[in-house]
Amino acid sequence: MIDQNVMVTIAGRPNVGKSTLTNALVGEKISIVSNKPQTTRNRIFAVLERGSTQIVLTDTPGFHRARTRLGDYMVKVVEESVADVDVIALVVEPIANVGEQEQLLIEKIKGMKAPAVLVINKIDTVEKQTLLEVIAAYSAVHEFNAIVPVSAKKRQGLDELLDELQKFAVEGPQLFPDDMITDQPERQICAEMIREKLLLCLDHEIPHGTAVEITKFSQRENGVIDIEATIICEKDSHKGIIIGKKGAMLKKIGELARKDIEHFMGNQVFLQTWVKVKENWRDSQAQLRNFGYTE
Repeated sequence: MIDQNVMVTIAGRPNVGKSTLTNALVGEKISIVSNKPQTTRNRIFAVLERGSTQIVLTDTPGFHRARTRLGDYMVKVVEESVADVDVIALVVEPIANVGEQEQLLIEKIKGMKAPAVLVINKIDTVEKQTLLEVIAAYSAVHEFNAIVPVSAKKRQGLDELLDELQKFAVEGPQLFPDDMITDQPERQICAEMIREKLLLCLDHEIPHGTAVEITKFSQRENGVIDIEATIICEKDSHKGIIIGKKGAMLKKIGELARKDIEHFMGNQVFLQTWVKVKENWRDSQAQLRNFGYTE
């Protein structure tokens, strides 16, 4: 019986492992991950139950200096996400120096007088002495309610982190149904899985200038799911790279995405993909709205 809940915002600079941490805590792939910054674009709710507590995790885009309207939207998502929650989990890398982006987020936390847990991720990459130096550096700039070292990738320290987050739970009815692990519609998750493969397979700025639109999502009587997806890019030259020689790159992206979608949906998937050019869509308010990047 759920009788208390806690809303947690997971915040941090790009590429510190926020989405990997979210997925590890929930035990399902809710947020896409890649080794490129700004992978997450939207606020994503992930839900898990721990005893009588429902923990709602909010995975946010990396806090960065925006260069496009899409970037402005992503920064605003972060700012709004840290404004009305029970506790903020600030995720940082094990570097014994408080960076500019971390400092800005800490100032926002101080301004709101919000409870905050410092989560030092990727501890599997450093020695204990370095970790102690990181703890000292962050303790000098803010009095965190708790400091928890973790490795989201190796699933170390997760129970300890959940123990700390659960301390901020408040009495009240559960916020999401028992069988719900995310607020994202299935077609949106599928679109994000395709975008993840663009980030995986393509270099430099090209994947950051892409979006994915699901134009068909239906299920046959035999259970097979038909998905048609349009990949949007900003330049004709990018379109050629995404398609690849004789369609090889687009085929690779589609096959990788289909496997993940089938695992997530639990059904066979027939996926068709196309590529369209829409110049400067990241600076078009109308286009951003079409792709779901709305306030």
